Amino acid sequence: MAQLEAREAVVEQSAPTRATDTVAYRVATDVRAVRAFVSAWALARGLPADRVELLTLAVSELATNTLQHTTGGGRVRLWAESGQLFCDVVDQGPTRPLGRGMPAADAVRGRGLAIVEQVCDDVAVLASPGETVVRIRLSL
Repeated sequence: MAQLEAREAVVEQSAPTRATDTVAYRVATDVRAVRAFVSAWALARGLPADRVELLTLAVSELATNTLQHTTGGGRVRLWAESGQLFCDVVDQGPTRPLGRGMPAADAVRGRGLAIVEQVCDDVAVLASPGETVVRIRLSL
């Protein structure tokens, strides 16, 4: 029940009320800059180093999914409020189902969202006209 309540909390978290920091990406070589941006931003806000690695991994997986499954690239937006760090990975792709679990060990693909769900405190997929947002949350 607590997991369901947490998921509802991240879904109900509206677009940030404070200024966000944003980085865009369009090609695979941009993902390195996205990872550096996310890491530096999270460290500056006091996220412990081990959690910064998890956040960076999650965002890297989501950005890679964008580049592999959509066109036009995407953007990452970060903000912190009330002791929580939020990150939206926004693209123009279809919504992504959550809760599918890790694929078989011999599967070539399909681990990205499962990894994100494992390493983040909460994950939600939000759809609006023309874009899909994967919102992740980690406690600071």
